[in-house]
Amino acid sequence: MTIAIRDDLTYILLKKIAEGNGCRGESEIRNAAEEYVGKEIPEAELLGHLDYLNQREFIKAEFTGEPYGGAELLPPLVTFQEADLTEKGRKLLQKMETNPPKSLHQEGAAIPIPSKDMPFLEKVMVKGHLEDIFDARDITEIVYRTMRDLMTTEASERVESELHKEALPTDDKTLKKEIAELWKDTNPVTGFLSRVRPPWHGPAPFVIDSDLFAFRVEQEGGLPSGVKPEIAIAAVFSATKDELSQERISEIAGFLPDRIRQIWESA
Repeated sequence: MTIAIRDDLTYILLKKIAEGNGCRGESEIRNAAEEYVGKEIPEAELLGHLDYLNQREFIKAEFTGEPYGGAELLPPLVTFQEADLTEKGRKLLQKMETNPPKSLHQEGAAIPIPSKDMPFLEKVMVKGHLEDIFDARDITEIVYRTMRDLMTTEASERVESELHKEALPTDDKTLKKEIAELWKDTNPVTGFLSRVRPPWHGPAPFVIDSDLFAFRVEQEGGLPSGVKPEIAIAAVFSATKDELSQERISEIAGFLPDRIRQIWESA
């Protein structure tokens, strides 16, 4: 059974739990969600969203029975008891309140629950222990920017040519990009400079070694507490290699400094 995670329903659930300083009982949260969404929400969909938020530690919830976990969800055997918003959940809610889902009162945007075929940015988020999709996008751009600084323009363009795949199925325009757009940098000035300057392989300070590579990701990425830059780098590397030919994978390895190359090869 597959549950599609809708941004409008996710937003309302987080908001309701936050407003109530914790939410008690399924009927209370269902009534609030259906009022905002504007239609009846199937039992499996509601429980699937609550379980998804609980598994990702955006909320701390209690259920009776065994909630959704990749197999069949049997609503008669599972009920939601209560939930509190975590610090991680409050940060996500703040981001969503800044740019509320446009799909409220409409059909929500679907983001599949993680599986072996999960979208690119979902892979980065899960494997990098990042807090949300927006962090995954930002970290990906920083890792890609640093990679491009080590590569020739021709090699970078060959990589870009293989990354024309949707990064995440969503209606959010800030996330709806091809992986290639993340590779060439959504900042046009930075992207242009990456194309015209030579690779950073010369004498210091015009060189990016393994320590500087990790330092740039840590300083520019705003990583969550406890997440080492190497973990985030490995997450981006792993998701990227899934999209590339063996020829491109080998070519990229030749540009990376020793320790970063090891991460690339083992990702």
